Amino acid sequence: MEQVIAAAGMLADLQLILVIAAACAFGLFVGAVPGLTATMATALMVPFTFFMEPLAAVSAIVACTAMAITAGDIPGCLIRVPGTPASAAYTDETYAMTRKGQAAQALGSSLVSSVIGGLFGAVVLMVAAPLLAQIALNFSAFEYFWLAMIGLSCAAFVASADPLRGILALLIGLFVSTVGMDAVSGAQRFTFGSTALTGGLSFIPAMIGLFAVAEILRALLTGEASKPFAQPQQVQGVFHGVGTLIRRYWRNTLRGSVLGTAIGALPGAGGDIAAWMSYAMARRFSKTPEKFGTGHPEGVIEAGASNNAGLSGAWIPALVFGIPGDAVTAIAVGVLIMQGLNPGPQLFTQQSETLYAIYMVFILANLLLLPLGWLAIRLARPILSVPRPQLMAAILLFCVVGAFAINNSMLDIGVMLGFGALGLMLGKVGVPVAPVILGMVLGPLVEQNFLAAIVIADGRFMGFFERPIAAALGVAAILVWTLPLVFALRRRGAIRTSAASG
Repeated sequence: MEQVIAAAGMLADLQLILVIAAACAFGLFVGAVPGLTATMATALMVPFTFFMEPLAAVSAIVACTAMAITAGDIPGCLIRVPGTPASAAYTDETYAMTRKGQAAQALGSSLVSSVIGGLFGAVVLMVAAPLLAQIALNFSAFEYFWLAMIGLSCAAFVASADPLRGILALLIGLFVSTVGMDAVSGAQRFTFGSTALTGGLSFIPAMIGLFAVAEILRALLTGEASKPFAQPQQVQGVFHGVGTLIRRYWRNTLRGSVLGTAIGALPGAGGDIAAWMSYAMARRFSKTPEKFGTGHPEGVIEAGASNNAGLSGAWIPALVFGIPGDAVTAIAVGVLIMQGLNPGPQLFTQQSETLYAIYMVFILANLLLLPLGWLAIRLARPILSVPRPQLMAAILLFCVVGAFAINNSMLDIGVMLGFGALGLMLGKVGVPVAPVILGMVLGPLVEQNFLAAIVIADGRFMGFFERPIAAALGVAAILVWTLPLVFALRRRGAIRTSAASG
C-alpha cells in the first residue's frame, strides 16, 4: 500500500500531467491522419523523451500510443482510410455505418469499447507482471536465451502472413544488431575501420527511418503526398445509444478484451493482429453473421476492445523479460534502457514505485480517451484538412532533428535515411518491418545469454535443457520452429493425395 501511495504522489506532479496531456494530443493528431501509424507517433515522440525524467518519458510513450491507436478509427470511419493498421480490420464496417448515417454510433461504440479493453489490459498487466517477475527472478542465462529465441520465432511467424518474409526481416534485424564491438571478445564486426561504428548502429534513428521516413518516401513516390484528404461529414451525438450497444454486446467486449490481452502478450503480435482476429471471431460466433459488412456494430465493438487491450498486454513481456510484445514496446524498451530503467525482474524489486506509477498511467491514459477521443472526433474535419505537403515536411523535420539529437552525430541522420530506403524497399516486396526492429532489440539479448550459457555449460548443448524451466522453454521454442513445417508438409501431402485421387 505504501508503494501505491508513493506512486500516486509521483503522478501528482503538474509537469508530468502536462507531459501526458501533450503526448495525448500528439497521439490523437498522428493517429487521426491516414498513413501515420501509432508506431510512427511513438517513434517521433522518442527524441523528446531524452529531456524528460524516466517516469515522464514512459508516460509519454504510453499515452501517445493509446491515443494514436484509438484515433486511427476516425479517418477509417469517415473517409474509409484507416489511420493505423489495427483500424483496418473494421474500416469497411464503420464506413458502411457512416453511409447509413450512423457515423456517431460507430465512432462512439469503438471509443467506449477501446477504453474498456484498455482498462482490462491494464488490470491484467498489474496482476500478471509482478507474478511473472517473481518467477523470472530465478531465471539464468539459459532461460533468457530460450525466451528470447521464442520471442524471435513468434515475431517471424506472427508478424506476417508469409513466415518466410517475416524470417527475412528478422534476419536483417539480427545482422544489424551485430554491427559494432563484440561485448565478450572485444572484436570489431562490420565496422569497416570506422570508429563511429564501434558502438553499433543506434536503434532510434534506424527505427525512425523504417517507420517514418519510409512512409514519407512511399507517399512521395506514389504521388499520394500531393493529394488532399477527402472532407468528412460533421459528427454529432457521439455517445448517444452507445451504452445500449455495449450492454447488448457485452460478451463481445469481454471476449475482445481477453483475446487482445493474450495476443498482445505474445512477442511480435500486438494490437494489429489482435484486432483482425477479434473481428473474425466476432463474425464466427455471431448469431447474425450475414449483417457483417453492412454496417453492423458487433464486430466493431469486439475489435475496438481488442485494440487497446493488446497494447497493455504487449507491455507484460517487455517489463518482465525485456522482450517487446510489438514494435511499439520495442521502442519503449529502448527508452527504458536509455533512462536507466533496465526491463526485467530486477525492475520490480528496485524500481517498484516507478512501476506502480506506470500502471496508473495506463489507467489514466485510457480514462482520458473518453473526453479527448470525443474532442478528436469533433475536430476530425480540421485535422483532415491539413495539407499533406506541409504535413510531410514537418514530419521529416522532426525525424532529422530527432535522429541528430541522440548522439549529436551526422552519422545517425545517414543511418535514418538508409533505413528509410530499406523500409521502402521492404514494403515494396511485402516484407514487414516490425520484425527488423524486434531483431535489433532481441539480437544482443540472444547473443549475450547464449555466450554466457555456453560457458556455464562448458560447451555442452544438453546443458541448455538441464534446468526445468529452461527445458520447458527449449521444448516450446523447438515446437514453434517445427510445427509450422510439419503443418506445411501435411498440407502439401494432402494436396498431392487429392490430386492423385482426382
